[in-house]
Amino acid sequence: MPHVFVPIGVVRGSRQGTRQDNWGDVECRIELSPEELEPEATLGLSDYSHVEVVFTFHLSDRVCRGTQHPRGNPDWPRVGILAQRAPNRPNHLGVTVCELLVVDGLTLTVRGLDALDGSPVLDVKPYLPEFAARGAVREPDWSRELMSNYF
Repeated sequence: MPHVFVPIGVVRGSRQGTRQDNWGDVECRIELSPEELEPEATLGLSDYSHVEVVFTFHLSDRVCRGTQHPRGNPDWPRVGILAQRAPNRPNHLGVTVCELLVVDGLTLTVRGLDALDGSPVLDVKPYLPEFAARGAVREPDWSRELMSNYF
């Protein structure tokens, strides 16, 4: 059965365009909706240094259901859409861990969120290292190269 997701907020003050690197110093706001959340929804969130933000790639106008070269770069191998983090995924969902700078009611100020201005936010969760990878992390060389200037 299909799910219908209602955004709980929107990204404001981030990049307008789709430049893909150097997100580490980008600061923006997540303006949470008072129609969807009570004012107390952020109570205790300021005790965390980082949050995970689930958002949609709202400007992505294509969908890949198979393979593609990451970022269209033929120097990198064709890999399945589920083996990369491209915005043209089947459901256009993005998930990023970013630094939480300020909680002011239903407005969060964050750094390092790779979402564009106007991106709908579906969820915000406190980052807990216990949910991070356990054990050694393996990744292909092309992925490490792609991410070398991302944040």
